[in-house]
Amino acid sequence: MCLYSILRPFQCAVKRRAPNSRDARTPGPISFMLDKQQIEELVGEHGDRVSAGRSIRQLIADGELPRLKGATVLEGKVSDSVIGEDLVTSGGLPLRLMFRNNRISTHDVNRGAIPFKDQVLAFNHAHMLNLVRPILGSSQFEIPGLMPSSTVIPAENLKLIMLENVLRLYNAESSTSTSLYQHWLAASKKGLKVMTYAGHSLTVADLQVNGRLPYLMDTPSTKDKEDRTVDVGALVSSGVCTEQEYAQIRNASMMAFGVVSEYLRGRNMVLVDTKTEHGVNSAGQIVVADEVYTMDSSRFWRLDENNTLMTRDGKPVSFSKEFARGMVTEKNQQFSPEQTRAIATRYILGLQHLLGGEFTPDLRERDERIVDSTNLILDSLL
Repeated sequence: MCLYSILRPFQCAVKRRAPNSRDARTPGPISFMLDKQQIEELVGEHGDRVSAGRSIRQLIADGELPRLKGATVLEGKVSDSVIGEDLVTSGGLPLRLMFRNNRISTHDVNRGAIPFKDQVLAFNHAHMLNLVRPILGSSQFEIPGLMPSSTVIPAENLKLIMLENVLRLYNAESSTSTSLYQHWLAASKKGLKVMTYAGHSLTVADLQVNGRLPYLMDTPSTKDKEDRTVDVGALVSSGVCTEQEYAQIRNASMMAFGVVSEYLRGRNMVLVDTKTEHGVNSAGQIVVADEVYTMDSSRFWRLDENNTLMTRDGKPVSFSKEFARGMVTEKNQQFSPEQTRAIATRYILGLQHLLGGEFTPDLRERDERIVDSTNLILDSLL
C-alpha cells in the first residue's frame, strides 16, 4: 500500500515513484507534487502526531533501546548524537548515531518545533549526498532497508575539524552576524571603499544586495561559542587545521558546489551558498561530517523559464531557513502555531522542487520510527 494512502486513499490509484528513486544526476521533469493546499492539510492533520515523542535520552532511559544503555548522549541545536565505547561496528569502526529532530534554531536561539522538518531534511540530505559523495566522501554508513525518510543517521565517529566551511556565490541578504551581507552593510555605513572578508579583498561599491559575487568565495568560520568568519591564516595559526587540510576541504567543496549547481539548473534553481563540516576518519581521510546541501545548510533561489531570478516583494523566491529567520522580531521569540505550519509548508514545497517529486512521509509516530530505524542500524552494523 502507498504510504500516503493513510492520508489520501484516492491518490494511490496512480503508482508513484518516490522522490529518492530517480537517479539524482538526471533531473527530468517534475511530476506528482503535492500542491500548497494538500501540504497544509497534511501538516494540519498529521503534523502534531508525527512530531510528538520522547527525546533519544528519554527513549534510552525508558529501556526502548537497550543496546544504547550507558552510551553518551550529546544534545545539539537541531540533532542529538549518541556515542559510546561499546558502539563499535563489526569492522572495528567507532559509531556515532545522529538523531534529527524538528527543532528550529535561528540566531542561536531554539524557536520551537516544525512538523515534518526532520523527515524533509532526511530526504533532502540523502538525495544530495548521492550527488557529492564521490567528491566529498562521507562518514555515513549505508544500511540496507533504511528508508530515506529515516531521521536516524549512522556514521563513523570522526575526529572533527572545528570549522564551518562556507561557500558563497551571492551577496545574499541575511540577518546573521557572520554573513558577507552584514559585513558589507557595516563597511558601507563606514564609507569604506574596500573591505576584507575572510581574506578576500572586495570593492564595496561593486557589491549589490542579492547580487552575484565576482567569483565563488570560500569564507570559513570558527565553531566557537560565537562563530567568527576568518581567513585560512587564522585557522592554521590557531591549530584548527593545516594549510594542506584546508586546501583539500576548499577544493573538494568547490567541485561539489559546481556539481550541485549543475543539477539545480535542471530544477530551475540556483545554489546561492552552502555550509559543510568535515572530519578525519579512521583511515586518515577527510570526509564530510554532517548534512549536505539541505535547506538548513544552504540557500536555493528559484528561476523562471527564462533563467531569471524569481522575486516576491522585491526579494528572491528562496527555499532556505532564511524564510524562518525573517519571521523573528524578538530575541527569544518562539514561533506561533500558525508560523510553524507556514514554515513546515515552505520546507515541504522546497523539498519537492529540489527533488522533483512528491513528499512521501512516514506517518507513524516519531518514537516508533526512531526505535525501528535504530534497531535496523544496530542489527546491520554491530
